[in-house]
Amino acid sequence: MKSAPDVLQPLLSHLLASGAQARHLSDQLAPVSMILVEADAWLGVARSAHALDFRWVGVWADDLRTDPTSAATFHVNACFEKTGAYLVARTTISGDHPALASHTPVYAGADRPERHVHDLLGIVFQNHPDTRRWCRHQAWSADQFPLRRDFIQADAIAPTPADHSYNFLLAQGTGVDEIPVGPVHAGIIEPGHFRFQAVGETVLRLEERLAYTHKGIEKIAQGRDAAGLARLAGRVSGDSTVAHTWAACQAMERAAGLELPKRAYHLRALLCERERIANHLGDMGAMLNDIGFAFGAMQFSRLREIWQRMSHDVFGHRFMMDCIVPGGVAHDLEPRFEASLRVQADAVREQIKRLMAIINDLPSVTDRVRGAGILQPEHARALGCLGYVGRASGHSVDVRRDAPYAPYDQLEVAVPLHHYGDVNARARVRLEEMAASFDLIEALLDDLPAGAHNTPWVAPTAECEGLGLVEGWRGEIMTYVRFGADGRLACFFPRDPSWTTWPALELLIHDNIVPDFPVCNKSVNGSYSGADL
Repeated sequence: MKSAPDVLQPLLSHLLASGAQARHLSDQLAPVSMILVEADAWLGVARSAHALDFRWVGVWADDLRTDPTSAATFHVNACFEKTGAYLVARTTISGDHPALASHTPVYAGADRPERHVHDLLGIVFQNHPDTRRWCRHQAWSADQFPLRRDFIQADAIAPTPADHSYNFLLAQGTGVDEIPVGPVHAGIIEPGHFRFQAVGETVLRLEERLAYTHKGIEKIAQGRDAAGLARLAGRVSGDSTVAHTWAACQAMERAAGLELPKRAYHLRALLCERERIANHLGDMGAMLNDIGFAFGAMQFSRLREIWQRMSHDVFGHRFMMDCIVPGGVAHDLEPRFEASLRVQADAVREQIKRLMAIINDLPSVTDRVRGAGILQPEHARALGCLGYVGRASGHSVDVRRDAPYAPYDQLEVAVPLHHYGDVNARARVRLEEMAASFDLIEALLDDLPAGAHNTPWVAPTAECEGLGLVEGWRGEIMTYVRFGADGRLACFFPRDPSWTTWPALELLIHDNIVPDFPVCNKSVNGSYSGADL
């Protein structure tokens, strides 16, 4: 991770000059920096960070009580980043009706994350532009907040009432029609509701209603041991099981001050790059399917299938679930498989080249993806878009390069960047990312260290905290953990990159035709589950 003082000092100076009470804590979340601020300076933090061109990363809160009958006290945290230097701002608020200034008027991307915190903890973000319930739907009453320590779930759980009272923005104007889609879809995708306003086939507005996959991840995590949390993290979003587990383990290992064997870091990266390639292969096929090009869809689906079969043979699971554990990886890479991984990477790389030579020569394909679903660079930056969505619109963020962690701190990571922001650009980024991952896999195998593949887990003392930052295939994953008594988790918050890219879909579909929505949606491919804990 890059040296922070030169980047963060102007922000601290800016805060102090504005009269905010701020104290710099250098090692609370090392290697991430932290400042403590008074609650009345919370908005000033966002304004100062925005003025100095910091990116807003995420927000989460933690009920600090160990005794549910005591007065409520919360830590509220917001993370910012600039040129690879990360800063967590923390404030403390108390009371049964806690309130804090909203960051959403300054950073548009804070909208739904703040609503998530309110729905689960009851913290009111003042001057937030949208006070509608987001993640709870009708599962609990308006005065119940499931992440508070005094929340008690009834033994008998009645069916959740229909969420008929959600106030979608009303269509207005002559010839404007509403088109509701979902939450149940014809395919096997997760549930999500999309409300279109259109004139003829031209989309004027799209409004999303998500959070139909709420699993209670943050509540389930409380009281788990490290191994149990790693298994849970791998199920935040099943297609990102490797990256989410790595981020959770990295956070726990930083909290515990645990160093891993070099071989373990290399094997984790090998798993993560294979996960990246598998998902990009699948999405390339799905995008081609959504424009009716069956040949391309089947070929990329075939490549993904053989790729995942190899993952099963080598690592014991098609999605490589539960392969990463606290302290390293669950199983070592057998020497007999090293050659197989190399051969397959070379073969798939070559087949992608041949496929793209055919696809790029077809006007019927290029006509459907060029100029479709344009996300303007200024919108990508305002929302803090990550991964291939941000990179296709000129917003380049990659933790492997900008704040490198082992073993990427010893590797050259090529990060593609485009500026057109359309479906074609998002596809090009995926293809170039796969090419870079093939190179990384070769480098990881060439330099695979000998030795142990894990180290025994040693639980940290109570109140130790850690922040994990890992580049998943959708982009940066940020994971926070805090340990309570007996080495068990008191707080767990994983921020999936989909939090930043779902709002982008609402913008990029403007002025496109309704039939182009499937390919625009798949080119973004936000995780429903990852953004609904």
